Amino acid sequence: MKKYLAEFIGTFWLVLGGCGSAVLAAAFPDVGIGLLGVSLAFGLTVLTIAYSLGHISGAHLNPAVTLGLWAGGRVSNKDVFPYIIAQILGGIAGAGVLYILATGNGSSIGSFAANGYGEHSPGHYSMGAAVVCEFVMTFMFLIIILGATDNHATKSFGGIAIGLGLTLIHLISIPVTNTSVNPARSISQALFVGDWAISQLWLFIIIPIAGAMVAGFVYRFLTKPETGSIMASNESVTVVPHH
Repeated sequence: MKKYLAEFIGTFWLVLGGCGSAVLAAAFPDVGIGLLGVSLAFGLTVLTIAYSLGHISGAHLNPAVTLGLWAGGRVSNKDVFPYIIAQILGGIAGAGVLYILATGNGSSIGSFAANGYGEHSPGHYSMGAAVVCEFVMTFMFLIIILGATDNHATKSFGGIAIGLGLTLIHLISIPVTNTSVNPARSISQALFVGDWAISQLWLFIIIPIAGAMVAGFVYRFLTKPETGSIMASNESVTVVPHH
């Protein structure tokens, strides 16, 4: 239960911090943080949770990440479903707090940082562009995560690489889809917006998961020892007899 609670808290913070910056601060009069600020906020949520709760649950904070890590052989079967449920519930809780804050001055929630394509894309990008964007961005996010947490990597810097990776992903893709790469983040906002956000939600569940799982299989292939190299290594070993 400790792992699942850590995932709940971490995803709560990701949604409140990332989406909160977009809803409350992105265009705030005179001191708005803009696209750069929102991108950095999402990266900071992952970075801070990676170093505070990562040792408990691994700080996935994202169903696509959990499934990508599972495809890469890093997560046991028994943890997949509970992790995803904890992440979705944490995201909804974060969106609930954000709803209270956003409506605290009498304003409506507007688009509530929900993900969308077509007329609901910040830059009015097509569904096809949204599919390619979400697949590629999530694929690369998992490659970064898998590489930064590999046994051969300097793990103490893993959280920095992952946090900055998510920042870069947002810098690229906010204009296209408002950046999902995370079904829990998309579900949490769509539930409060309803209407178009619910009808377009399928893309931000299916495509990030597909991108993440492909990345998991690709990374496993890339790091799998080649038979030829193992044989060559074995052939080069000299056995010294004991007298």
